[in-house]
Amino acid sequence: MHSDGLHYHRDVQGGSARAAVFGVSDGLVSNVALILGIAGATTDAAFVRVAGVSGLLAGAISMAAGEYVSVKAQNELIERELAIERRSILNNPASETAELAAIYENKGLDAENASTLASSLMADPDVALGVHAREELGIDPEGLGDPFAVATASFGAFAVGAVLPLIPWFITSGTAAAVASVLIGLVAALAVGYVLARFTERSVVKTATRQALVAAGACLATYAIGTALGTSVS
Repeated sequence: MHSDGLHYHRDVQGGSARAAVFGVSDGLVSNVALILGIAGATTDAAFVRVAGVSGLLAGAISMAAGEYVSVKAQNELIERELAIERRSILNNPASETAELAAIYENKGLDAENASTLASSLMADPDVALGVHAREELGIDPEGLGDPFAVATASFGAFAVGAVLPLIPWFITSGTAAAVASVLIGLVAALAVGYVLARFTERSVVKTATRQALVAAGACLATYAIGTALGTSVS
């Protein structure tokens, strides 16, 4: 909120913020789980490091590629719908004007004012396209996500989340490294929850606790499976 009482909105449609939050959370949880799963199956720190780095690279690249393809495909679908709407505005202006007027009537305007407003907006094809896109399709033509930016945010965030629990394995090994990975993972999960709560203006305690519990559950399950597999192999 501004001091003068006016408010502003963050850009939440582009996808970069979502990709960053999802990336760091996924990188953190998946690599802590992977590291503990491997640690439960073997005491070889070098093997854990290789597995952790491999998980980081594979996960970050996969996340980036997936985000790029999904955002690109979404944009192409939206652009197709916009092209259809653009042709209809040019070829059937009367029908589109009536359609827009009906939308405003449903929003509470009387028929005369709705018709006047619709006719005024339809006078400029570019304005008309933007209005129809928002009112009829529920999209903002100017707010499409940048596939490269989203992919980059996803790659960087995943890498940051994934590298944190791997750090102890370059310093020590065994139980000490495993405990350190868990502690780093929990602290990082709490930090992610705190940032999310601040951005969404929700309860810091609830959001941070949720993140920590999700991370802890994934880690415990994977460690148990890794331990069971290590025992069966030995």
